[in-house]
Amino acid sequence: MAGRPAARDLPECSVVTDMAEATARLHALVASAPTRQLAEAFAAAGHELALVGGPVRDAFLDRPVTDLDYATSASPDEILAIVEPLAEATWDVGREFGTIAARVAGLTVEVTTYRADTYDGVSRKPQVAFGDTLEGDLVRRDFTVNAMALRLTPVRDTLGRGEPGGADASPQLVDVGGGLEHLLAGVLDTPQAPEQSFDDDPLRMMRAARFAAQLGFDVAPRVVTAMTALAERIRDISAERVRDELSKLLLTSRPVPGIRLLTDTGILDRVLPEVPALRLEADEHAHHKDVYEHSLTVLQQGIDLEASRNPGAEPDLVSRLAGLLHDIGKPATRRIEGRTVTFHQHDLVGARMAKQRLKALRFDNDTVKSVARLVELHLRFYGYGEQAWTDSAVRRYVRDAGPLLERLHILTRSDVTTRNRRKAERLDFAYDDLERRIAELAEQEELEAVRPDLDGNAIQRILGIPPGREVGEAYRMLLEHRLEHGPASPEEAERVLREWWAARAVEL
Repeated sequence: MAGRPAARDLPECSVVTDMAEATARLHALVASAPTRQLAEAFAAAGHELALVGGPVRDAFLDRPVTDLDYATSASPDEILAIVEPLAEATWDVGREFGTIAARVAGLTVEVTTYRADTYDGVSRKPQVAFGDTLEGDLVRRDFTVNAMALRLTPVRDTLGRGEPGGADASPQLVDVGGGLEHLLAGVLDTPQAPEQSFDDDPLRMMRAARFAAQLGFDVAPRVVTAMTALAERIRDISAERVRDELSKLLLTSRPVPGIRLLTDTGILDRVLPEVPALRLEADEHAHHKDVYEHSLTVLQQGIDLEASRNPGAEPDLVSRLAGLLHDIGKPATRRIEGRTVTFHQHDLVGARMAKQRLKALRFDNDTVKSVARLVELHLRFYGYGEQAWTDSAVRRYVRDAGPLLERLHILTRSDVTTRNRRKAERLDFAYDDLERRIAELAEQEELEAVRPDLDGNAIQRILGIPPGREVGEAYRMLLEHRLEHGPASPEEAERVLREWWAARAVEL
C-alpha cells in the first residue's frame, strides 16, 4: 500500500544465533489467548490491531512479558464495543488518551487508538490527537526498541478495505526506526532526531537513563549529545513526573549506569543536585575517598543485599534513596585541617537536606521521613566494634530505628566500601555480632515493641494524677528505665515510679 514502509515477516533464525528462540517467543505471544481473541475480534470488526512496544522488545530479549499493550485504528468507543463481549471486565479511565483496559482470558491488557500527539511547548504534556496509521504511532515513541510492533490483522485503507490475509495470517514485524538492529546491538536510540524527541517531552531524557540501566544498553552518541544540550529543559517537567521516573530508575536492578548518565549530561544537577555535588574537589594534601563513587557503590551494594537478605521481595525505594543520599551532607560539612579531612555531623545535615529535596520532588511523607531518618542514623553503628555496647545501647539502637531496622541493617552493611580487606571483615564481623545480640534480646523482650512496664492509665492510678504533662514525663522515665535495665515486674516498675515521683517533688 502506498505511503507505508514495508513490514517484515518475523525474522529468520539466521539473524543471530538465538533468533529462533526469540521468534518462538513472539509466536507464543501471538498465540496467547488474549492476543488471539482480540485479533479475531478486531479483524471481524474491520479494524487493525498490533501488539506494540514493551512486549515485543522483551520477547526478543528473553525478558518476562508482564504487560500486553496493543495499538489499533479503532476509536476508544469502538475499542470498548469490540472488547466488552469477550472481556471479564473493562476500565475506561484512560479513554481521553485513547486507552481502554480490559481483563481478557484472565490477563489485563490495554488497547490504545493510534496516537499522533503534539506538545504545547509549556507544560510538555501531550496534546492528545488520534492518528491513522501504526507507523505514524510508532515513530512518535520514545526509543526505537520500544517502537516495534507485531501487526496482527490486515492493514486497512481509507475505505476500510483490508490487504490480503486475516487474523490468522502470519504476524508481521513493523519496525520504523531500526529498533531490531539497535536491540541486537544493545544500543538505545530515538526514532526521530533526539533533539526533536526530547523537545517534545524532556522527560524522555530521564527515561533514556532508566532504559540504559534496565536493559544494559549503550546510549547512542547523538542521544547523549542531545541530552547534554537540552539538560536545562528538564526543569519544564513537573516534580511529580520527575519523581516517578527517578523512582523507576532506582527500582531497576542496576541503576548506577543510569545515575552516571544523568550526572554526566548535567540532568541530575537540575533534578537531584545533591548527588553530583558529591564529586568533591580533591586536596593535594588531605585525601579521602571519592564520595560520589562511594555513594554509587553503596547504592548497588544495598540492592544486592536486598536481594540476598529478602529473596523474592519487591524492590525497596526507601532503601535505595537512602543509599544514594546517605552522604549528601558531606560537601557542606567538609573541613580540612592539615592532612585531615572531617565531615562532622554530616549525618544530621544530610538528613535535613534529604528531607528538603524529597519534599521538593513530591515524595509522600512516609518516604520522606523514612529516608531522612535512615540518613540520620547511618553512622550510629560505628564505634560498636571498638568497645562493647551494653544491652541498653543495643535496645536504644533498635528503638531509634523502629520499623526501619532491617533497612538500617542493609544501609549500614552496604556503607562498607573500604578496599582494606581486614577492616571490611572486622566491620562485617562486628555487625554480625550486633544483629545476633538484637535477635537474642528480641527473643527475650519483644524488642521491636519496647514500651514502659506501666502504661499511662497505671501511672495516673499509682500517682493519683489526671492526664497531663506529668504523665508524659513519667512515661518517658519508665521507657528509659526499660531500655537501660530491661523488663521489670509490675511491682518493681511501681517502686521505680514512686521513687522518681518523690525525688521530683523534692527537686521542685
